[in-house]
Amino acid sequence: MPSRTKFVILMHTHEFKRIKANTGRLTHLCLSDSELFVGEAFDQHEAVQALIKDPKNYPVLLYPGRDAINLSEPAARPEQGAGSTEPGRTGAQPSGSPLQALRSELQSRRLVVFLLDATWRLARPMLRDSLTLQALPRVMFTGAAPSRYLIKKQPEPGCLSTLEAVHELLVALDRTGLDRYTQPTQLLDLFMRMQEVQIRRTAENRALGIRRHAPKPKRQAPPPAIQPGSRRRRIFPVEGPLF
Repeated sequence: MPSRTKFVILMHTHEFKRIKANTGRLTHLCLSDSELFVGEAFDQHEAVQALIKDPKNYPVLLYPGRDAINLSEPAARPEQGAGSTEPGRTGAQPSGSPLQALRSELQSRRLVVFLLDATWRLARPMLRDSLTLQALPRVMFTGAAPSRYLIKKQPEPGCLSTLEAVHELLVALDRTGLDRYTQPTQLLDLFMRMQEVQIRRTAENRALGIRRHAPKPKRQAPPPAIQPGSRRRRIFPVEGPLF
């Protein structure tokens, strides 16, 4: 599938070695202008650094946060009759806004989106150990559909697989006029087909008595000690998911 945007998938080594039916791999195979690199820190990764430093590129990181440009906000969508960004696409944002600055940059540079392909537990240290990724402008979206992952439970509402995140980002980029999402069903259709195959194979193996892992004996774990005032760190703010 073609796109104006270049997607760079940074896959954690755990995903590469242990998760063969990985949505990052499937996403990479679907997008004609995408690259996939494996690692845990990327400040010394030559190909990644070349993409970041190329003056023809405008690199951003898809990662939620208060400073991220929300491409799903109403102000991000083109409005008829306002300042034109391209033929057939019109839109205006407040002068000096982050989105307007992004539009200005993309007049002469290519948007390159970096994505961390890992669990949230592993994605945080990937970002922490890559100062060049931390320094990139961030983009995000909101209002996405709940995850369609049937065979894997997401840690919180709002968490999506890499494939679903790319789909939602392309939807947002298309609405803002920054890209053309010409095949909006391709990614999700392949995602569901991949899961159907896995579910069918698992059922067949169970019927034959085949188990991927031998069952481990259960042991009684002591109740966790509760620290006064301590609480689990959330992925998203309490007020709602960021994508």
